[in-house]
Amino acid sequence: MNHRVTDEAMVRALYREYGVPLTAFAIRLTGGDRRWAEDVVQETLVRAWRNLHDLRTESGSLMPWLAAVARRVVIDDRRRASARPLDPVEDLPEHVQPVAAEDDRLLREIVVTDAMMSLSPAHRQVLTETFLLDRTVQEAAETIGVPVGTVKSRVYYAMRALRVALEERGVTPP
Repeated sequence: MNHRVTDEAMVRALYREYGVPLTAFAIRLTGGDRRWAEDVVQETLVRAWRNLHDLRTESGSLMPWLAAVARRVVIDDRRRASARPLDPVEDLPEHVQPVAAEDDRLLREIVVTDAMMSLSPAHRQVLTETFLLDRTVQEAAETIGVPVGTVKSRVYYAMRALRVALEERGVTPP
């Protein structure tokens, strides 16, 4: 098989899997500038394509790598826009300045979402019902249509699986 076809298929697969969360992250980095964010995503994927054969992670998720590249692309773009070297945050208009805590929160959100997607559908469903929708075990059992004991068991095993998935992605509990 032609390497070019394989590489193109891999880049399409990368975009299908990471395009939405990467775009959301890039929009945040660019202060809401969707056009710039799309350029950032495109450049990030080009860099991923250039490094396809080196892109291996222990966790199986490339989102942390892609987010780091996107952040560097934005910083490089900002530096190119100025004739003098500048602090990438200091001399920018207020509406474009990234907020580090917000960026970190968004990146954590992306990593947690990625970890959740690695869980089985039953585990994802029970965590969504109990934690994200803040339902009681009884309410979750009624919604899902399983006994209360099954919900309790699934929550226990889902939390264990989520902890492992997060650790694989470099997130450790406090």
